[in-house]
Amino acid sequence: MGRFVRWAAATAAAALLAAGCSGGSSGGSSGGDGDEPTRSTGDAQALPASLTSQQLDWGRCKATGDSSPPGNDWRCATLKTPLDWSKPDGETIDLALIRTKARGGDRIGSLLFDFGGPGLTGVGTLPAYAATASLLRERYDLVSWDPRGVGASEGVRCRSDKEIQAAESVDATPDTPAEERAYLQDATDFARGCEKDAGKLLAHVSTTDTARDMDLMRQVLGDREMYYFGISYGTQLGGVYAHLFPEKVGRMVLDAVVDPSADAVGHRRNQARGFQRALDNYLKSTGQDPARGSRKIADLLERIDAKPLDTFSGRKLTQVLAFTGIVYPLYRQDSWPSLTSALRTAEQGDGSELLALADGYNERDPSGHYGLLPHSQRVISCLDDRQRPTLAQAKRLLPEFERISPVFGPFLGWDAAGWCHDWPVAGQSRTPEVSAPSAAPVLVVGNTGDPATPYEGARKMADELGKGVGVELTWEGQGHTAYGNGSDCVDSTVNAYLLKGTVPKDGKVCAQGQ
Repeated sequence: MGRFVRWAAATAAAALLAAGCSGGSSGGSSGGDGDEPTRSTGDAQALPASLTSQQLDWGRCKATGDSSPPGNDWRCATLKTPLDWSKPDGETIDLALIRTKARGGDRIGSLLFDFGGPGLTGVGTLPAYAATASLLRERYDLVSWDPRGVGASEGVRCRSDKEIQAAESVDATPDTPAEERAYLQDATDFARGCEKDAGKLLAHVSTTDTARDMDLMRQVLGDREMYYFGISYGTQLGGVYAHLFPEKVGRMVLDAVVDPSADAVGHRRNQARGFQRALDNYLKSTGQDPARGSRKIADLLERIDAKPLDTFSGRKLTQVLAFTGIVYPLYRQDSWPSLTSALRTAEQGDGSELLALADGYNERDPSGHYGLLPHSQRVISCLDDRQRPTLAQAKRLLPEFERISPVFGPFLGWDAAGWCHDWPVAGQSRTPEVSAPSAAPVLVVGNTGDPATPYEGARKMADELGKGVGVELTWEGQGHTAYGNGSDCVDSTVNAYLLKGTVPKDGKVCAQGQ
């Protein structure tokens, strides 16, 4: 079982590629209702020279997962960072970095990218994203990394491929006491697997830990200020960094913005609204009435719950796989036709196309191997999230969630209880602290049709960063993210800010088609 709707960047890197409440495990909670984290007043609070003076040994990159090594323009290195940021001179862990150097002569510095998740690999994603950021490469070294607990940076695997596939038959919207017990037992089993694989790292993968890693990265890369592009969950990471190190913020873009004022249940409400909004827009584009079309899809999911569909592969399309297959193409408007075809064939009794979409979202290859994103996503967000709704509390949420969305509401309502059930490490905060009143202006980009990080979160982030700090740019578009998604207005505004330091007027709107 995994979070069904992830906060991650949707890019061309994964066929159609595919943001959390943060907290501080080592350096204090970053929660708005918890202990205030220690804010920096200098370079990483007098870290030992063994960390700040380390020399990165940039060399040829190796293959990552099932991907071939990137081209000759790319170099990879390993950064040592404290396992426990409250003990900076103690045990260290290794973080995998990737970089391509600026092509122009007027270099600004290093532009650090986080693509979301939480848990998405930066080492594997940045080379595919570089074409989108090609103009930025003229004046910046493009840099990304696998955050702690992710990929090549002590990546966590909580269960085997065989166990993952078996869990796809667990009913994620249980209808009986027996199904409820199986649902919670699956969550317990996942948590125990994470604890066994991650060990002591499990308590040190919070968003605050990673924000502190970022500032160490900045120093070792030789930058006086942080230049940063955060996408989806990466916007929350950027906001936490700005709060901890406001005087180090240089130029920072936050695209597809996570609402920092929402707790774990609030995020699920937001996503139910966001995905229903996207589904309504999709249905309108096909000439359907959104209410009737949504009810038709909800009825299809109920039928699949009662009787999973056959597929060409011999695997069964279960309800949770069908739901995942519906979610995935809503991340990109150009994937909407694949949803039309998959829904049509499913109505005819063939689940093959929805299963293929679900496998894409779940990073399952034809050999049956699954990617690590759902594992690292959960270990990070469950350390961040203090809120732990019980089964009874989740069941009381269901009527409200179903009113918000008959398609997405039931899954997200039940997910409130299952996601961090029986987690072995306490969560850190209910909401992240992102206030940074002394920071330089931060460009916050919202897309009115964004399903995974609904548009309203951009204004909330801009307001919480502080007056004169959060500068909102709106795109009246579709899909997850705005930059590189077809708007010349958005791209030129972001490029002018990052390359020239031109801050747009707060509230600027890029209309659909601009």
